[in-house]
Amino acid sequence: MADIPFVDTHVHFYDLKNENLHYSWLERDWAHPVFGDFDPLKALRYDADCYIAETRFAHVTKVVHVQAALGIEDPVKETEWLEMMAARTGFPHAIVAHSDLSDPNAESELERHAAFPRVRGIRDFGQGDYLLDPSWQRGFALLEKFGLILDLDCCWEDMGKAREVADLRPGIPVVLDHAGFPAARTDEYFRNWQSGLRELAKAENAVCKISGLGMCDPHWTAESIRPWVMSCIEAFGVQRCFFGTNWPVDRLFSSYDPIVDAYATIISGFSQDEQEALFSRNAERLYRI
Repeated sequence: MADIPFVDTHVHFYDLKNENLHYSWLERDWAHPVFGDFDPLKALRYDADCYIAETRFAHVTKVVHVQAALGIEDPVKETEWLEMMAARTGFPHAIVAHSDLSDPNAESELERHAAFPRVRGIRDFGQGDYLLDPSWQRGFALLEKFGLILDLDCCWEDMGKAREVADLRPGIPVVLDHAGFPAARTDEYFRNWQSGLRELAKAENAVCKISGLGMCDPHWTAESIRPWVMSCIEAFGVQRCFFGTNWPVDRLFSSYDPIVDAYATIISGFSQDEQEALFSRNAERLYRI
């Protein structure tokens, strides 16, 4: 087990019995278009207590919660629920909330999110070619007013557009979630994905979250994910990358400790300072935790 303190930058908590919350991805008959159903995750509740018990040997020191509620009428209700949980357990330490940045009322919703002390960013699953939508870009620009980060789900095909968006507002950190969701394992795909990473990395305010690699490599090993991890670090540099797990979603593909161990194995040749930056310090600085 890696003995470096670990800040997990991508976890999800949920409570299917909470009438104020909704999770369309955990509905009984919903299945993901890439990797199928989530049936093993559809327990009524996965919260900080569950996570703390499950990760107690992994040297997790801090956690960033990324929005899990989808199809919710009022996304601020999830933030409120998480803040109450954090007050009780200490987890999560930072919150990336949800808001529809293209909505005309986005500013008032962002203001409500930002009133909670642990909110650090926004993730928005925009529809269609939303990165080029002027209404979405106006909402994106508001993040700077509230000192918020953008957590961005973006595949390699759209990384050029993401770079243009990041360049529009250099004061807003743009976090590429799940290493750009590399969805295939062919040589051609790998080259295209690397090219997309390098393009997005040209924006100095763009950073890369290395997480969720099990989703598209369900039988992964440290060696099978090594080229993907190293390509992220080579494109963005040590100071603009950090690790996460996508827990409990990636529990479908392994237990928790092997993920942390795999990261430690892959960067074992790095200096101690570089390892600590990737495991904790970069995330602590960006998410102010």
